[in-house]
Amino acid sequence: MEKQLVTFNAGSSTVKIGVFAYDGQDIRKLSRGEIDLNGSPLTFRLRGENGKLDIALVSKGTDNIVSILDELFAKLAAQINPANILAVGHRVVFGGDQFAGPILLDGKHIDAIDRLSIFAPLHQPKSVALIKAVRKLFPHLAQTASFDTAFHQTIPDNVRRFAIPRDLHERGIKRYGFHGLSYKSIVANFSLREPELARGKIIAAHLGSGASLCAMDGGKSVDTSMSFSTLDGIPMATRCGALDPGVLLHLLQQEDMRADELSDLLYHRSGLLGLSGLSGDTRDLLSSKDHRARDALDIFTARIAGEICRLAATLGGLDALIFTAGIGEHQPAIREAVCGRLCWLGFEVDATANEDNAFRITNRSCPAAAFVLATDEEQIIASETLEAIQNAAVSYARRDSVTISEGDRA
Repeated sequence: MEKQLVTFNAGSSTVKIGVFAYDGQDIRKLSRGEIDLNGSPLTFRLRGENGKLDIALVSKGTDNIVSILDELFAKLAAQINPANILAVGHRVVFGGDQFAGPILLDGKHIDAIDRLSIFAPLHQPKSVALIKAVRKLFPHLAQTASFDTAFHQTIPDNVRRFAIPRDLHERGIKRYGFHGLSYKSIVANFSLREPELARGKIIAAHLGSGASLCAMDGGKSVDTSMSFSTLDGIPMATRCGALDPGVLLHLLQQEDMRADELSDLLYHRSGLLGLSGLSGDTRDLLSSKDHRARDALDIFTARIAGEICRLAATLGGLDALIFTAGIGEHQPAIREAVCGRLCWLGFEVDATANEDNAFRITNRSCPAAAFVLATDEEQIIASETLEAIQNAAVSYARRDSVTISEGDRA
């Protein structure tokens, strides 16, 4: 009998849920849903093999995750049977140096992940709340965690370091990188379609409300735009991106801004929203005739192109550029503007292919290749959930074997 794997991917404004079948060999996606945390009422949309399902949730607000999940599982009884779930897997944004791969969760792990929430305040608290809610509702279910930072463990030390005293680096102030599950998905899917290019020097641009870029050589991360926190790199929907630290000192010392006000400014009132004064959503800005919208998008695409150039220098070349995530996959105008700034590198956009969101969006005759590829973080979480369970089973078996062996010697 097939078992089910359920995945949770908590974002800053949504919770994505994946349901997968596992027959003992292969993992197959059954359905994918999303809770819009900004909706009123909260809504859940499910898309899968058996069509579409839209559910308005009675539960109010987002503070009581337990009641939301309890209601959701009750209304999805036909799709999800807790008695048939092999495990529940969670995306966790920050694992730092402590978690270098997927793990089977226990109480100590949950507490450790909770303590790391200070490094990813928009996402990690929601992941911890989901883990605790599932544990309360279904204490018998195995739960696993997959970490965004784990993919970037291959970044060399000289790239990880900031130009600050060594003791601060040793205390954990370094480049970690994020969106690792997305980049792992891109590597896997691109390898299936362009195996030769996938073994080369690639830059992937994960462009969504949160955005980053990653330089990969042979499928391994060697540099990335986000660093210690999810604020660094290119401007995002409401996050500032790279910013002169002197600005922060000025705001703290001369403007008497409190730490909580500074956090709100950098995470919620900056980026495209701050630049335009209109919206952090590129769709709104693309449709606007306001010059501030055009200015914001011009800065956005210029910073993306500039980061691509920096990462290409790290790689010592560039074989392929891949656009992914909501903006990267669905907004031709953004891709065209970015590639237009990179024409000196040999990027020549095929206008029709780009408008159609085709796989390859550059002319085959040009020396540089750009692609559009959907990311599938939930599939990676499901695979890593199974990996964590199997690794734990092997570990337990070895431990039991050692115990028996020691007993024989006694």
